[in-house]
Amino acid sequence: MTTHAPEMPIVVDDETGVWTTDALPMLYVPRHFFVNNHMGIEDEIGAERYADILYKAGYKSAYFWCEQESECHGIYGEDIWNHYLKRLSQRGWGFFITEELDIEKGTAKIRLENSAFVYHYEKIHAKKVNRKVDYMFTGWFAGALDQILESKGLPLRTKAEQTQGGSEEGCEVGYFEVTPL
Repeated sequence: MTTHAPEMPIVVDDETGVWTTDALPMLYVPRHFFVNNHMGIEDEIGAERYADILYKAGYKSAYFWCEQESECHGIYGEDIWNHYLKRLSQRGWGFFITEELDIEKGTAKIRLENSAFVYHYEKIHAKKVNRKVDYMFTGWFAGALDQILESKGLPLRTKAEQTQGGSEEGCEVGYFEVTPL
C-alpha cells in the first residue's frame, strides 16, 4: 500500500482549534466513530427512515458547499461539480468518479469505489451485507447539481438515487444516478 499526505489545504485556527479547508470549517473524526453512529441510528429508526433524513440534510449541505466553494474559488458549472467530487474523494469517503454529466439535462451518473461505509460494514459483519449502506451520499449529488443549475439560471431541479451498492453480492462498486424531477 502506498500513501500520500492530504491533497487539500487544511488550516487550524490557533485560538479556536477550528479546522478549515478552503472557505468552510471542517471536522476530523475517526471513520469507525462516524460509521458506528450511522449504524446506531439505523438500528433505532431503520435504514429507510434514516436514508430519507440524510437525503434532505445531504442535499441542503451539498447545495451550500457548492455555493460557498464557487464563491471562494470562482469556479462554476462542471468545474464546481468536479471540485466537489474531488474533495469528497480527498476527505476519505471513497473515490467518486463521474461517469456521465449533462448539466443542462440535469443528469449524472457517479461511480463510488472504496466506500468508507462498505468497508466498515464488511469489516464488522465479515461479509457483504446485501443491501445499500452508503445511501448517505445520495442527496449530495442532487444538491450539488441543483446548485449548479440555479447558478446558471436554469429552472430544472433533480433527484438522485443509489442504484447499486458495493455492499451487495456481486457488486464491487456503488452507483448513483441523478435525473430531473
